[in-house]
Amino acid sequence: MQAAEISNSITTTQTKADPYANKQSLEFSFRQRRFEQIQSLIQAIMDKKGSCEILDLGGTETYWLIGEDFIQRNRNSIHFTLVNTENHEIRQRDLFSFVVASATDPNLFADRRFDLVHSNSVIEHVGTWADVNMFAANTRRLGANYYVQTPNYWFPYEPHFRFPGFQYLPRRVRIALIQRYSLGFFRRIANYAEAQDIIDHHCLLSTRQMEMLFCDGKVTHEKWMGSRKSIIAIRDESLRQG
Repeated sequence: MQAAEISNSITTTQTKADPYANKQSLEFSFRQRRFEQIQSLIQAIMDKKGSCEILDLGGTETYWLIGEDFIQRNRNSIHFTLVNTENHEIRQRDLFSFVVASATDPNLFADRRFDLVHSNSVIEHVGTWADVNMFAANTRRLGANYYVQTPNYWFPYEPHFRFPGFQYLPRRVRIALIQRYSLGFFRRIANYAEAQDIIDHHCLLSTRQMEMLFCDGKVTHEKWMGSRKSIIAIRDESLRQG
C-alpha cells in the first residue's frame, strides 16, 4: 500500500509500521519480483531514447528501493516525478522530483507527457468511481507507456486490513470492525467519520473493471499459490511497434 491518495484523515497515529519498508518482509519480496516487469519497460524506453522520464502517481522515494541496484546503475538516464497528496522529503534530488497534487486532477500536467506512468496499489484508494475513472484517464493521457498495479477484489485475503473476505462484507460491517479492532495496517479507529473515510478509500477493483479502465492496454495478473493476487494493467509501446 502506498500512502498517496489515501484520505488525509488517516494519520500516522492510526497506522502501524509499514512492512514494505523492510527489505526482508514478504511484502517487499512481492514488490521486488514485480519490479522485473517495470525494469523491462524502463530498459526498453532507455534503449530507444537513451533516457526515461517516469511519473509515479501516488509514489514515494522509498518505494523505489525495490529496484535500487538497477536505478543506481542508470541514475544519469532516469528521472522520477512523484505525485502525492501529502508532502514527502526527497533525499536524492537528482533522481526524484516531488509534486503535491492529486492524481485525479483533470488538469494534472496539462502540458506535459512522460515516457512511463507508474502506480502501485494506489487506484483502489482514490475514492469514488468518478475519481477512479479520472485516475485511469490521467494515466492513459500522461504516459506513452504505463504500469498500474492494484490488489484483486476476488483474491480472498484483503491486503490492507489483513482479514480474509473483508472486502465482501457490507460497508457498515467493515466500518464497525475497524472501530472495534486493530486490523492490518490500522490501529482501532474509534471515530465513526474517520472509520467511514478509511473504508471509502479502500475499494478493491476486479479484473473486469481494470479492463474497462485501461482498455488500450493489456491486463495481466500477479499470482500467489495459483490464485490471482493482484491485477496489472500495462501499455508497452515497444510491443505495439513490434
